[in-house]
Amino acid sequence: MHAAGSPTGALRRRLSTAHYGQSLRGVDFSDADLSSVALPGFLRLDRCSFRGADLRQATLDRCSFTLCDLSGANLRNASLRGVRFGGCDLTRADLRDADLYDIRLGAVGVGRGATPNRLRGARFTSGALLVGEEGPDAVRWD
Repeated sequence: MHAAGSPTGALRRRLSTAHYGQSLRGVDFSDADLSSVALPGFLRLDRCSFRGADLRQATLDRCSFTLCDLSGANLRNASLRGVRFGGCDLTRADLRDADLYDIRLGAVGVGRGATPNRLRGARFTSGALLVGEEGPDAVRWD
């Protein structure tokens, strides 16, 4: 359990008290234990850092992540149904056994200035199928 006054407790509270359709910009959730947190639908997260965060068994359905850092995040068994990732860094993120139904991977911007999602070293469940509906520049594997 997390103490109410702890930094992790404050971050969990900030997410769990967010409202449907609210926007959070530039919040640093790095290395926080956010396991089993349930976010409201259509929460928009812009330029937030979840670097190394524990999001195991979290419910993030229908949320939108734009230019967020999720590198090294643990998303095992998380529900990501209908999540939109735009220009996010998912390098070395653990997405094994996550529910990835209807996720969207899109680049932010257009042309040479577009920022793709980065998935280098991301781990998925064996047999996971990612279909890029957002165009060929939506994802970088390097």
